[in-house]
Amino acid sequence: MKQILFSILILASVTAIADDAKNEWHNTTLSDETIKKIQAAKYQYNKCIAEEMKATAHLKRDIREATEAIVKKCENHLGNIRQVYNDAKVPEVIIKRHQKQIRIQTTRNVLKQMMIAEAARKAGQQPK
Repeated sequence: MKQILFSILILASVTAIADDAKNEWHNTTLSDETIKKIQAAKYQYNKCIAEEMKATAHLKRDIREATEAIVKKCENHLGNIRQVYNDAKVPEVIIKRHQKQIRIQTTRNVLKQMMIAEAARKAGQQPK
């Protein structure tokens, strides 16, 4: 019984390793031009986020709802980053991972800034 279980585990691990090899990006690099395009697209995304944060409509809302609305409103700029990656033939797994990382970092930063602004308002100060 132990031998059968051990054989099944080894077979499952081999298939997992084989699947991982298909999704991994081996020995390739992005050109300087592609990196500049990605940076430009990310700059546009961050610019959109900054402009949305300045909007006064979000001041009356709950911080979490406002953060979600800001991030969702600028979501289409992440599509530009995806397009640059697709043009460079980057695997889908890598694209999704990078976009998720950008979203998480942006959401954390927006939430932090919104909390600071709300605390300043409650303290009677105007955020700079």
